[in-house]
Amino acid sequence: MLNRVLALTPSPVEEFPSGTILLRRGQAATKALHILSGRVAFGVIEQGVMAHQLGEIEGPFWLEAASTLLGLPHAVDAMAESSVKLQSMPWGQLKSHLKNLPELAHTLMLDLAKAQRQQIEVAVSRLAKDADARFAEWLLRHAEPIDAQGRLAVILRDRKRLIAAQLGIAPETFSRVLKHLRDRKLISGGGRVLNLLDPSGLQSLAGI
Repeated sequence: MLNRVLALTPSPVEEFPSGTILLRRGQAATKALHILSGRVAFGVIEQGVMAHQLGEIEGPFWLEAASTLLGLPHAVDAMAESSVKLQSMPWGQLKSHLKNLPELAHTLMLDLAKAQRQQIEVAVSRLAKDADARFAEWLLRHAEPIDAQGRLAVILRDRKRLIAAQLGIAPETFSRVLKHLRDRKLISGGGRVLNLLDPSGLQSLAGI
């Protein structure tokens, strides 16, 4: 569908050598990039190197189109792994074309873009944060009020090994993080219930 949109509005073909950074996280998604040929890696770049790779695509393929469709900054970095040829389309022009689609198709594309964006944000968050920060964020997402004073706790409904897998850490690391957060007086408790003693401290640790 998007290939047909691009065909309606031809744009100049640009060519970039291997190693070129094509996208930066946080950069405004002002245009949609369509990779005509070549291979592109995406993930987190540190000091000019793809330090954490989430995946790669090979043209013809749209590069990080979800951010452009939603009018959001890019969620990942992207680097050419080979010589790359691409075409681009300004965001406003793309949005205009999409509005001409049947309402059901338009809504479906936006919903798919939102789902993909959420998945990428979670994946990048896991890469960019250490184990303590990831666990702090997980605790805040799963916190429940336990009394009228608004104190919070997390009930561990899954095995600790499974939670560790969700966080992308080893079970031994999970146990070490638990001890670390207890030592810092951020949480208390054991077994299936963890009390959040300092939610603001957890927020600071999680970077949110």
